[in-house]
Amino acid sequence: MAHLLLVILSAIAEVASAQYTATYLPTNVPAHTEKGQIGTNQCGSGNNQTSLCQNLYINSVEDFCLWAPPYSDGKNSSIGEVEQIVVSWCVKAGYGTRLIPDGTIKGAHFVQTPDYVQVTGWGDFTKMNIPKGDAGGELDPHGADGLGNPHGGLVFGSTFGKLQQYHEWTNFMSATEFCVRACKDGLRAAKICNHIYDVMGCEWNMPGSYDQGVFENCIGDSAQPMGIYGSSTFHQGDPSTPQPHPAPKSSSCKSVSSIRNAVGTASTSAVPTITTPPVASSTSGSGQTPALSSATAANDARETARCVNALVLGSALLFGTVVTLGLFVVI
Repeated sequence: MAHLLLVILSAIAEVASAQYTATYLPTNVPAHTEKGQIGTNQCGSGNNQTSLCQNLYINSVEDFCLWAPPYSDGKNSSIGEVEQIVVSWCVKAGYGTRLIPDGTIKGAHFVQTPDYVQVTGWGDFTKMNIPKGDAGGELDPHGADGLGNPHGGLVFGSTFGKLQQYHEWTNFMSATEFCVRACKDGLRAAKICNHIYDVMGCEWNMPGSYDQGVFENCIGDSAQPMGIYGSSTFHQGDPSTPQPHPAPKSSSCKSVSSIRNAVGTASTSAVPTITTPPVASSTSGSGQTPALSSATAANDARETARCVNALVLGSALLFGTVVTLGLFVVI
């Protein structure tokens, strides 16, 4: 019986991961994983403040990365303008990325749950080329064109044991606030790392600790899927917006005094390899909820349709797998 259970669980895991076209590790990843990618996934080691590395890592409050613009002109490098070409900025050296300058992060809360890892907090991200006052936007592995924002962006981590690629993830960045979540592969990953609520901001999508002056690693419960309330699902543009889910409980928190890497300044150099103008999908302003444009709404609709199709296919495959296994046992 135990062997049968392991077989069924293995089959379910295979079905859940079947929708992904490729799985990489930093040691075997090609230089480019999507068309139109301005950066690279072969990043080497060390660090470089002009790096175009597009690999993100999330392991702890002392070891995580965020997406941010590769350049700054003080105006046209808002997240909405450059979401397709953002690059990786990390707290820890050794990934071949840019380093987050000391003093940028004002507070960070890392939590490991059964389904995902997450970091939330505040900072001065003008030091990472985000213009002052930018309300920000959302980065994810899908995007309106299916190539991800950024194109070719990958996320890795080893919190759950061995180093793995996280196929489902979401990161909100503004001039002052950030949140990033990466989900383990599985049937819940797409829901818990949903990416369709791109104008709702951090505290609606990822309720948690955003305290300034606190740096900590915690264990926590998994959050309820954003936008799902019992049998109802909220969609951007609905007449009323529901309250965010309550922040999940966390425990076993261990504080660190600060996070530092001895890098004091950001790079504001331009990127000459960019040949395709980035497409804007959000507007700047105060707060965390820029206005929803008609183009963004259309993109959301297309992304939602793709998600529904993937879930339907996955459910059908899963049902067929379980039924087949059940018939095998009966015979």
